[in-house]
Amino acid sequence: MKYNKMFLLVLMLVPWLSVPMLGKRNFKRFLPAAFFITCWISVESLLAKRRVWWRFYDRLIPNVMGEVPFLFGPFIIGSIWILKFTFGNFFRYLIVNLVTDFLFSYPGMFVLKRMGIVSLVRLKHYQMGILFMAKSILMYGCQFMVEKFRKKPKSLIQRLLP
Repeated sequence: MKYNKMFLLVLMLVPWLSVPMLGKRNFKRFLPAAFFITCWISVESLLAKRRVWWRFYDRLIPNVMGEVPFLFGPFIIGSIWILKFTFGNFFRYLIVNLVTDFLFSYPGMFVLKRMGIVSLVRLKHYQMGILFMAKSILMYGCQFMVEKFRKKPKSLIQRLLP
């Protein structure tokens, strides 16, 4: 139990050490989409708890969602890193997400179950992978919309003189 809490704390904090390597511009650019999908997953976790998709046996903070160390650690920072290296090439984005989702859904969940942190109850591993891929596509769409709205409108002179 004590080691699991230490593991969850390290899991949540270590990814933040890579933020300086992202660069301020990239961090600001991709944070809205990563934050949106993190909020989406927080709501999804409430549904998952109600439908017993998975069960957390050990939590970092009692009476707080068990997903918190994953969401505010590797998930949000990993999402920003993936967007940084793949945004603009949807096929590459899908492949990278497919690999990371597979690694979390199969060997990752096996290790977490073995450690006594979380296990799947009514959700199969492949269903979890499909759910992750759907969220990946949603996050890419969100980033696409953020990029679309961030483009500065052309000035009157630029519109008149091509």
